[in-house]
Amino acid sequence: MIKIGVLGAGHLGKIHIKLLKEIGDFELVGFFDPDTENAYQVSKEFNVSYFPSPDILIKSVDAVDIITPTVSHYECAVTALKESRHVFIEKPIAYTLDEAFSLVKLAREASVKVQVGHVERFNPAYQAAIPYISNPMFIESHRLAQFTPRGTDVPVVLDLMIHDLDIVLSLIRSNIKKIAASGVAIVSDSPDIANTRIEFDNGCVANITASRISMKNMRKFRIFQRDAYIAIDFLNKQLEIIRLKQIQGEPDPLSLTIDLGHGKGKKEIYFDKPDIEPNNAIKEELISFYKAIVNDSAPAVTIEDGYQALETAHKILEKMKMI
Repeated sequence: MIKIGVLGAGHLGKIHIKLLKEIGDFELVGFFDPDTENAYQVSKEFNVSYFPSPDILIKSVDAVDIITPTVSHYECAVTALKESRHVFIEKPIAYTLDEAFSLVKLAREASVKVQVGHVERFNPAYQAAIPYISNPMFIESHRLAQFTPRGTDVPVVLDLMIHDLDIVLSLIRSNIKKIAASGVAIVSDSPDIANTRIEFDNGCVANITASRISMKNMRKFRIFQRDAYIAIDFLNKQLEIIRLKQIQGEPDPLSLTIDLGHGKGKKEIYFDKPDIEPNNAIKEELISFYKAIVNDSAPAVTIEDGYQALETAHKILEKMKMI
């Protein structure tokens, strides 16, 4: 059993505490939160020990779950890594690239497992889509959220868009050739709505929009590739796939076909909406963190993945002249 402690007991931290208590392979030793009044309430609600300092908690466990505000990720992770503790760290891994690079180096020196909380990798709709994805050539995503003060300590690129950046970078194994971006601050001091166009060396283009001032919530991700269109709804956990297949001989009169013209024949159109097995994505990512530790295997989302997503986010912010 892996002894684990949680740093941060805000909205997401409480979810992690609840789920860690449900995962039998973890022993939740306790948590730390600088807000003593909140810590008392959380300790009482979840019947879990409150530690007076992060240092004492870190020394008492095998692994640390860091769910603090982004600006404190680095300090918490450095303390844990210097104690050779395994680390689960919420995205983005750090506030600055220098901090993130330092964490990558420390993680390698400590020879421990570090997993980054890019939770959409565990979304059941995305998991169901993976077998159908092959060499995407155009990606379009919209991640829109109604306003909440939570997360406004960083630009929307680091708060929301980074989810889709991680997904795109995990699918497109090619160097970035060009980035164009724009963003507007509406209610906070940094961009609340942003759009970026990323061109890759292999010809793929990703057009990504994120907003935290929308009237409705939306998390849609569309992939276009040769003979296929894949639509992933991360919010409603739905998947639609449209595929084209070359017709040999005479087509079924009841089938839906498209004439390619110029003597190229016809292709049949197939519509597929796979059943999605529901899951709790946060719980799944925590279970995968446990498996990486006990199996001595690479985490599902490595610290290098987290660094790459943050590096791309900062390049976007540079284009917006925010850095």
